[in-house]
This record gives sequence, structure tokens and C-alpha cells, in this order.
Amino acid sequence: MEREKDNLRSLGKDTAYAFDYRPEFLETFLNKHPERDYWVKFNTPEFTTLCPITGQPDYAALYISYIPDEKLVESKSLKLYLVSFRNHGDFNEDVVNIILNDLKNLMEPKYIEVWGKFLPRGGISIDPFANYGKEGTKYEEMAWERFKAHDLYAMERVDNR
Repeated sequence: MEREKDNLRSLGKDTAYAFDYRPEFLETFLNKHPERDYWVKFNTPEFTTLCPITGQPDYAALYISYIPDEKLVESKSLKLYLVSFRNHGDFNEDVVNIILNDLKNLMEPKYIEVWGKFLPRGGISIDPFANYGKEGTKYEEMAWERFKAHDLYAMERVDNR
């Protein structure tokens, strides 16, 4: 029987970083507990991308939270994928939605949300939030409820600046 780790391309191997957008870096592994709802959360306080107009760097704390279904994202592949935004030029709002779409398409999670808390540049900060709940399930309703209440909870206050 082939071991699951043998299917992973980057885990346990030397790391070659790419600094241009590389969604193909993302890898998954099987969820051993698909019958149970549980959260997987990634916090990346040093996310970097570029402004598509000026080419200036944009820095953010990026928060990715999801409830897996059959697959989970492998964390090293996620790190490599996120680093690949380093020289990618897109608006902050687009970057958050690109990441959500790539992960949604990769894993087909029950629920996922991505929140970017970008540091101020030119005296203004941008905090885009995007989420998705699997259509036709309770997670679709959950997505709308979390979206409506996104910035209302103490744990979600923007206080990193």
C-alpha cells in the first residue's frame, strides 16, 4: 500500500521558493475525520504581495480558516504558495479572493474564509474578508451569518496597527 506522504511533492524535501504566483504548489492529503466538523486555521503574519499599479510591497497578516470535508491542504505547500505572491501584482481585495478560490477549488471544504489585514500604506489600511459555505448545506447559511457578523466580535477587532 502506498503511503500518503509519498504522494506529497514538497514535504520533507529541499525547498525551492518561487516569487511569482504558483497555485500548482498547493497539495492536499486525506481528512481522516470527515464525519466531524472541526476548524483548521492558518495565521500568516508576514504575507507580502505587490500593488499592481505602483509595484510597492503590501504587507498583511493573513488568516485562513476552514472546515474540511474530504481533503486538507498540506501546510508546507500552503507556505510555498503564499510566498509565491511575493512578486505578484494584484489589489489586496483580489488577492484575498484569489486565495479563497484556489483553496476552495483545491479542497472543496465545507466552509472557508480568508481575511487579509493589510498594513497601512499612504495612511490607509485595507482589510478584505471573503468566505464560502458549500452550497445547499448548513455551511452556506453559516457563511452568510459569519459574513454579516464579520467585524462585530471582539476576537475579530482590527487592533494590529
